[in-house]
Amino acid sequence: MAHQTSSLANQMKMRDREMVPRVLVLAMFGLMAASLAIVAFARLTDQPMRGVPQASAIVQETAITLEGTRNDGVRVLDATGAEIAMSQENRAGFIDVIWVAVKRTRKLEGVTANTPLRLVRRANGHTAIIDPATDWSIELIGYGADNVAAFARLLD
Repeated sequence: MAHQTSSLANQMKMRDREMVPRVLVLAMFGLMAASLAIVAFARLTDQPMRGVPQASAIVQETAITLEGTRNDGVRVLDATGAEIAMSQENRAGFIDVIWVAVKRTRKLEGVTANTPLRLVRRANGHTAIIDPATDWSIELIGYGADNVAAFARLLD
């Protein structure tokens, strides 16, 4: 019986060594080192930021407040306190994602009040959410049409 156990242990040891080839592990660490070197070079030589959306004027704006819970969903309220959207309706789950991001940022900044956010449409057609309480903002580009529409339709 001891021979069987020893053989099985050796097989498992060999299998574990072969699950991820050494060359892939080395390549992964090489990519990490190269990325770090490129970023360090860019920061040390004051390279201009690339891939950052150009500033665009605000052409439309409304104040919104996000209220809710993970279980019950998040309601979007207008300046009068009327519900204008709900995260559990009309494929608007992205509202929950933004609510979590706002709550986390406010917690880190020590902001306890649920003050209104600014929902804006820019001249370039992008929609953005700005939190005046923390200076946090997010440009809603690259999140998918349904996700952006969850907020963009509130400006229409």
